[in-house]
Formats: sequence, C-alpha cells, structure tokens
Amino acid sequence: VANSVLQGSLVIDEAEFVKRFPSESGSRAFLIDAPAGGSKPKGSTAEDRSLLTSAPAADLAATLTRALQDTGLEVTSAPQRLAMFNAVQNTYLDTFQMLGGLGLLLGSVGLGVVVLRNVFERRGELAVMQAVGFERPALQRFVLVEHAALLVLGLGVGTLAAVVAVLPALMSPGTEVPWASLAVTLLAVLLNGGLWTWLATRRALGGSLVGSLRAL
Repeated sequence: VANSVLQGSLVIDEAEFVKRFPSESGSRAFLIDAPAGGSKPKGSTAEDRSLLTSAPAADLAATLTRALQDTGLEVTSAPQRLAMFNAVQNTYLDTFQMLGGLGLLLGSVGLGVVVLRNVFERRGELAVMQAVGFERPALQRFVLVEHAALLVLGLGVGTLAAVVAVLPALMSPGTEVPWASLAVTLLAVLLNGGLWTWLATRRALGGSLVGSLRAL
C-alpha cells in the first residue's frame, strides 16, 4: 500500500476492530468499486454521437453525494486521491529536475569557454596543418567533431551514472519515470553544448593563423 489509495491508513479486519473498540460505530471511509468507462448508445446518429452515456463511476459518485449530503459524504476518485498524496513529492521532483537541467545548460556554456581556450592554445598546431594544405573549413570540422565527441561521451557517461544511482527507485513498483521531460532536457543540453562548441570553434579559428605559425 506504499503507493496506493490506502497509504497512510491502517487496514484491519472489521470484526477485530469492533471487538477491541466497541464504542466506535459506523465507518469513516468506504472503498467503492465501479467501472470508470462509459459506452456510446447503440444506434446513435451522427448528430447524437456527442451525447455519450455518463461514466458509471461518475453517476455513482453524483448519486451518493446527493443522497448522503446530510452526512457530509465526499466521493473522491482513486486517481484524484493518488494525485493528492503525490502532489508535494512531484512538486519537489519537478523543481529539482528544472534546477538540474539549468545547471547542465550553464555547464554547456562552460564547455564553450574550455573549447575556446583549448583551440587558442593549439592555434600554432592548426597553423602548421593549414600550411601543409588543410583548408580552414576542414580545420573547423576537425576541431568541432573532436569536441562534439567529447560532449556526447560526457552526456553518455553522466546518463549512465544517473541511471545506476536511481536504479533501486526505478525498480520499485508503481514508479513512473518522466521519460519525455528527461529526453527533452538531455536534447537541450546536447544542442546547447553543440552551439557553444561551434561558436567557440568559429571564434578561435577566425582571423589569420600566420601569426601563430611565426610564433612557433
């Protein structure tokens, strides 16, 4: 019952409860089993297709609420009950995921700075390559592919480490993983890192490399 509508509740046999607490009468909560889906009325025309029969669970909830309104009955569906239990936890998880994604994006900006410094330190080497016949676009592709491979490798290693860290939670029953948002975050980090790597490469290889060659 850790992740169900019964979490936080103590479930015991009714006879044992009455035996130990005879002064307590009645019940404070009821579990109602009702089908959730409705069905279309047979033989409906195109104009009547929008008039679907109400879901049995919704009809039952409305009937019980209307009949027992004097006793203060409140009918809550199982999905709503679970959402109430998990609201605070999901809020914290969403917040930390956003902060983690923001940290990764800022880290990719730092990657651009590292690439810029690395290429500036290798301008002499790149100038020699240009002198022996390599064209500037080829040098740019060479540097860009080299650092893009490091970016992809870093993301892969980080993702693998994160999966290993949260593997026990993933294997627990009832766990829902936000695959879509995680994929969007990783894709955003990859594109942002690639953009800054490309900008740093263009900036470092801009201008003339002859001066770097003379400084060797």
